[in-house]
Amino acid sequence: MSEYDDIIDLPHHVSNRHSRMSLSDRAAQFAPFAALTGFDSEIEETARLTDTHRDLDEEKINDLNDKMRMIHESISEKPEVTFLCFVPDKKKTGGAYLSITGRVRRIDETAREIFLTDGTKLNIDSIAGIDII
Repeated sequence: MSEYDDIIDLPHHVSNRHSRMSLSDRAAQFAPFAALTGFDSEIEETARLTDTHRDLDEEKINDLNDKMRMIHESISEKPEVTFLCFVPDKKKTGGAYLSITGRVRRIDETAREIFLTDGTKLNIDSIAGIDII
């Protein structure tokens, strides 16, 4: 005879005060514990690469000016243009070069901005390339 023979066939105890714990709550007790909350996202942010802003040479500036003049002359036709723009990163130094395509609605030379028909506003000083479609 073993020392548990007197309790082995008893029914499972059910508490009158506490409801049964759900299986998902029971499983959560054994979930891995992250001692450094947010550490993974900080590592990912540090590893994320950004581009540096490249200064344009005189030839490239002249090419951009010629293309801007062509866009300005055909502004009534709302020409479709692809701009290569440098967008600064909000969290780190540097940024990214993005290709933005749209129809030019208006050019504000005093504010140095280009407005596209879809509502996009581009800073002229951030433009690194122009392709008129």
